[in-house]
Amino acid sequence: MDWISGIQKAVDYVEDHITTELDFSEIAKQACSSSFHFQRVFGILCGFTLGEYIRMRKLTLAGCELADTDTRILDIAVKYGYETQESFSRAFTRFHGVSPTQVRNGASLKSFSRLSVKLILTGANVTDYRIEKRNGFQMIGKPMEVSGKNELTSARISDFWKQCRMDGTIGALSGYISSDTIFGKNIAGTGFGKDAADPGFPYAIGVYYDGTLPAEKDLVIWEVPAHTYAVFPCIGSMPNAFTRLYQQIYSEFFPASEYRPCGGTDFEVYPSDDVNNPDYSCEIWVAVEKK
Repeated sequence: MDWISGIQKAVDYVEDHITTELDFSEIAKQACSSSFHFQRVFGILCGFTLGEYIRMRKLTLAGCELADTDTRILDIAVKYGYETQESFSRAFTRFHGVSPTQVRNGASLKSFSRLSVKLILTGANVTDYRIEKRNGFQMIGKPMEVSGKNELTSARISDFWKQCRMDGTIGALSGYISSDTIFGKNIAGTGFGKDAADPGFPYAIGVYYDGTLPAEKDLVIWEVPAHTYAVFPCIGSMPNAFTRLYQQIYSEFFPASEYRPCGGTDFEVYPSDDVNNPDYSCEIWVAVEKK
């Protein structure tokens, strides 16, 4: 399944279950993906998170029911997942700009339409990449705990990087780096996908581990299975260059390529240079398979 049809199948699942308690990992399964990876790519491609999409669709449908039926406000609130009428009214007012009571008196509503994913042909952009076939290897680093059932935001990952810089994790990992590793002298953000030994730890910051140094107590070592990787260089000011490249990879490269993501361990490989540098250079490694 390609990412275009995968996202559409996941969106259709959301719409069919919009009044139930949605499990993010179950949504991701519709696209044959892990919750972590699906939410990251969804947010990059769509410009809003999966959680934001669900909330805006629920509030849109709730507004329609308020305007078109005599159903009690509390009953509509409970239907769309709000425990109290007060919490529903706050969220409703933030989205629509008017309260539920005002809607009953004829106030105008906002509508966030159902997402329909389409492949649109645009300008012929060139995507630089290389293919690397890698045997299994070990990495050492610090994992981030994220429940696959819950919403993930990019801020959560950014905060994790900040935490690892402040608590000395990045400095400790730098001591394990040698110049002949597959990632050079760089640190990698690791998304485990289907390779995750524990679904509760879908992401980690780490470096290649050669087994010659003892690990600190707060670091863990994990196995990365053999994969074929499509490796994409990313040059420019962050995070804009990074976001643009991810959009190009999933909306242009994969639909037209003989490869597709296989859902394995992916990497974002970063040097320690200033990310505000307009010539900042990093790489995105996506585990792939032939279509």
